[in-house]
Amino acid sequence: MNKYIVGLDIGTTKIACFIGEQAQNGKLRIVGFGKTESLGVERGVVKNIDDTADSIRRAVAEASEMAKFDVKEVYVGIAGQHIKSRPNQGSVMIPDGHRRIDRSDVDRLIADQYRVMLDPGEEIIHVFPQTFEVDGDVLDENISPIGVNGRSLKANFHIVTGNADNIRNIRDAVVEAGLKIVDVVLEPIASAYAVLDNLDKDAGVALVDIGGGTTDIALFKDGIIRHTSVLPLAGNVITSDIKEGCKIMRAQAEMLKVKFGSCMPSAVNQDDIISIPGIRNQPAREISVKTLAGIVKSRMQMLLEQVGFELESSGYQDSLIAGVVLTGGGSRMMHAKEFAELVLGIDTRIGTPDEHIDKDSSIPFEDLAHPMYATGIGLVIYGILDSQKKTRVETASHVSEEVEKGEKVEEEEVVEAPQPAQPEVEEPDGNDDVKAKKAKDGFVKKVTNWLSNLMSDSDIDD
Repeated sequence: MNKYIVGLDIGTTKIACFIGEQAQNGKLRIVGFGKTESLGVERGVVKNIDDTADSIRRAVAEASEMAKFDVKEVYVGIAGQHIKSRPNQGSVMIPDGHRRIDRSDVDRLIADQYRVMLDPGEEIIHVFPQTFEVDGDVLDENISPIGVNGRSLKANFHIVTGNADNIRNIRDAVVEAGLKIVDVVLEPIASAYAVLDNLDKDAGVALVDIGGGTTDIALFKDGIIRHTSVLPLAGNVITSDIKEGCKIMRAQAEMLKVKFGSCMPSAVNQDDIISIPGIRNQPAREISVKTLAGIVKSRMQMLLEQVGFELESSGYQDSLIAGVVLTGGGSRMMHAKEFAELVLGIDTRIGTPDEHIDKDSSIPFEDLAHPMYATGIGLVIYGILDSQKKTRVETASHVSEEVEKGEKVEEEEVVEAPQPAQPEVEEPDGNDDVKAKKAKDGFVKKVTNWLSNLMSDSDIDD
């Protein structure tokens, strides 16, 4: 296991690199952090591999210098409108050699899902088991099929796919930056590790990650991921609306959105005015906070209505006891929580990764506890858990091999080892049965010798 785990968030507006490890208290200790402007990425999709690779190098170099660690391998997040999900069902027969289902049977069933028929140009990113059936009986979500007796194992799956070319572009950009990819992780899945806990996932929760280029949705119920989707509406669209509506530069529009943007015009001071410096000798431009809020509200309402449609399509809208969790940079706009509750009709909160971060990190806690870093921090948490799982599997496999090897050697020794000659042992005189047997044997031997001599004498006479 490597000393540190590295998460690389390739976003539309930023590329962030996080280096961390698990602290003794079980939380995540961040030892390195680097962030740079994302170049060559459009709505979560890498378009220019060279530009993206340059941005990756800068972010990784900054994080490496802070951590004093040479980064070689990374866990990479993936998003984009090309991400799709689909249900599937598979089954396997349990071999006659054993009736009790073990890990190899489950692994074989999951591996079969990576061979399902896909649309041309698609590639599987994740396979998530939903429910298992053993001999036609559906198991409860809290019961593992491993250890259950049966002849057939069936399961329902949630399969996440993406465009193969877009996935390849991400891999090529990372490799060109001199790094190796350990795993590619769907961004809302990574974000969930940073801002949700097991109680949220068991109760039922919808994670809505509002990024720069896409809004990613992941829905959990009974501890299992039930639905995923990616929407093409996000923070950059709001910035573009402000830019066009207020006739200002894009950088100015982004600044207005971050500092003064509100989703509810009725909640802002109607008389507040923002002054934007003019270009060169042009006069400053004055913008009403109410006008700005109206622009933001219009686009946010469109976005949240699409989120509501996805929740309704999932079939779990009425089962979200833990409500909706907004995260990502777009969730920090003023009154986003209140507006989401108004549009969706579901309890909503802002998700930040502060609960999972150790305060002994190398970066100020307040800087890390920001929803815009949920994906990057979640990638490190995912990587730590994945690395621990692989270590356990390798250890178990090594122990199994040693046991099998030991048993084989023992069998060979029993078969091939020469049998030593048995020494003659004089039985104790006190054993009457033994003494009787010896006397009988002596008598038989004497009779045999006498008959032999008699026959010999007869031959001579003839």
